[in-house]
Amino acid sequence: ASTSYVRHDPIGTVLAIMPWNFPFWQVFRFAAPTLTAGNTGLLKHAPNVFGCAIQIQDVFRKAGFPEGVFQNLIVHHNQIDRIISHDSVKAITLTGSERAGAAVAESAGKYLKKSVLELGGNNAFIVWKDANIEKAVKTAITARMLNCGQSCIAAKRFILVEEIYDDFVQQFTAAVDKLKSGNPLEDGTQVGPLARKDLAQQLNKQVRLSVEKGATLLLGGDQNNCYHAPTVLGGVKPGMPAFDEETFGPLASMIRAKDEAHAFALSEKSKYGLGVTVCTTDVNRALSHANEVSDGAYFVNELVKSDPRLPFGGTKRSGYGRELAKDGMMEFINRKTVYVAKQ
Repeated sequence: ASTSYVRHDPIGTVLAIMPWNFPFWQVFRFAAPTLTAGNTGLLKHAPNVFGCAIQIQDVFRKAGFPEGVFQNLIVHHNQIDRIISHDSVKAITLTGSERAGAAVAESAGKYLKKSVLELGGNNAFIVWKDANIEKAVKTAITARMLNCGQSCIAAKRFILVEEIYDDFVQQFTAAVDKLKSGNPLEDGTQVGPLARKDLAQQLNKQVRLSVEKGATLLLGGDQNNCYHAPTVLGGVKPGMPAFDEETFGPLASMIRAKDEAHAFALSEKSKYGLGVTVCTTDVNRALSHANEVSDGAYFVNELVKSDPRLPFGGTKRSGYGRELAKDGMMEFINRKTVYVAKQ
């Protein structure tokens, strides 16, 4: 070739199906890279946050985006397949449950359209024996209780090597017990109700079944309407709902590991793969274990979180594809090869 290169062109309209738990951030996490790449966006938000969706569309209008570049659709899930089938929709991105992700992936596959899925999680929070326990507990509280535990990337399984198990559990339980529950509209409230009554009931069912299978209720366990008390379970093992399932609320599962190798093995015993945290004072040694983790993120001495500068996404039943940063932008572009023959 006299000339050859690769162009990165927008693919067109991308449909975003977004959840209620972070109704603004989740949308901007999709929209910023996707629109920057030159695409247009359609938003189908969760029905309990349609008001947020209207405000988001207004933000793009006020920012000077051309009319129609970002549009909010007030529709329900029974209309999604029809929208995906439309010729103008070139790709779909969804953040939500496993069930919703499977349904959308099926529709996208039926119409041969690209999809990105960010689904549930059951993140492990591993604490080694050399960790600063006080700092680890402080990070762990935020990692589990942020947004009342209603987060796919929340730490849910606290895997503790046996040398520090008792110390960590005691300090963590005491810290959870001090959290202030109340009206989320009032300053100082740290734990409020869950988004729906059925979510609180499901979490309480997971607690009760785990206790029946041998877990120890160390704190909480009560549920009243949409409220579920911050709860700590000790002695959690594989085979219990608190270990095997995503727990979408203020429930922390304490899991004993024989050593570091056993901790990583327990971490991998999950159908999900969003992220893992390791707490230690030996950062280099922690980094040497990064290849042992199959999740999409590996954080040392920090809770797993999304950062606009870094790609975000999971593996296994947590979905596929990446959001944010360059990787997020590249998900919805046409990598076009341009070739000019030699004369």
